[in-house]
Amino acid sequence: MTQDAAMTNDNIITTDVVIVGAGPCGLFAVFELGLLDIKAHLVDILPKVGGQCAELYPEKPIYDIPGFPIVTGQGLVDNLVEQIRPFGPTFHLNQMIEALEPIGTTDAPRFRVTTDAGTVFETKTVIVAAGGGSFQPKKPPIPGIEAYEGNSVFYAVRKMEAFRGRDILIVGGGDSALDWTLNLQPIAKRVTLMHRRDDFRAAPHSVEQMRALVASGQMDMKLGQVTGLKGEGSALQAAICRDSEGQTFEIACDTLLPFFGLTMKLGPIADWGLNLNENLIPADTEKFETSTPGIFAIGDINTYPGKLKLILSGFHEAALAAQKVHRYVYPDKRLTFQYTTSSTSLQKKLGVA
Repeated sequence: MTQDAAMTNDNIITTDVVIVGAGPCGLFAVFELGLLDIKAHLVDILPKVGGQCAELYPEKPIYDIPGFPIVTGQGLVDNLVEQIRPFGPTFHLNQMIEALEPIGTTDAPRFRVTTDAGTVFETKTVIVAAGGGSFQPKKPPIPGIEAYEGNSVFYAVRKMEAFRGRDILIVGGGDSALDWTLNLQPIAKRVTLMHRRDDFRAAPHSVEQMRALVASGQMDMKLGQVTGLKGEGSALQAAICRDSEGQTFEIACDTLLPFFGLTMKLGPIADWGLNLNENLIPADTEKFETSTPGIFAIGDINTYPGKLKLILSGFHEAALAAQKVHRYVYPDKRLTFQYTTSSTSLQKKLGVA
């Protein structure tokens, strides 16, 4: 019997599969694993599921998904989430895999996986479905900003409560900047939003809410750019700013949240001991296993002869990877291939029989 989300005495989550990336390929892997009675935990650095489809082109039409003459990026994600609902996957969002340590053998793989939020898994297998890599925040070109990171400067909000009573300067003009301005304003000591111009890329209703808070004196908005930081050690005291006319001014704050968008990087995956090829993970075409037994790579992150970077290719790869994962999770159990159209047992798992 598979263990899922079982907590050990050390608060380690013991599971069968950790999927790195909650984009379309990672989501569909949940479906293929679920048909084989294998449940999964998914880790993604983004605050929501869907990967590039949800983050970069949610309203962009996609024309090459089988059975869908046209579907938006968000529409595809929504359908995949609905499809895997019977299997109850567990999502760990706003987190990035920071370390992966092999603790098993070649024949019986096992890994200890740790995220930057302190979540620790012990898992029999890992499926890397990280697209082109992990989304990393773009850092502003502010001299000496590294000294404040982790104490006064943050590129993501993991727990809102950590910002209660703080004097916060949020920089940016997109959805992330506006969303966190509105979410943190009720609990912060004071929130100031700064953008280089009085024109925002965020949702209009969010901009309207922000302007209403400014008009009522509940928060501040400034136009300009942050050019420097002041403070002792890692404790921020003020941001040095410059307006469009070149005038310098300061904003007192103890916390800086810059939201300058995201960039794609391979990230810590590069340190996992896999045989990388131009920042891609080579995988075989029988089971899409990597050079490390028990670690699989599906979707845009992998490479093999004839590879096509299509979502539908990732779906195929997920199906084959799940077959080999089953052999690691249930080494003594014979796997009988079944079709969802004719198998009553599969239909029961899907809740349609």
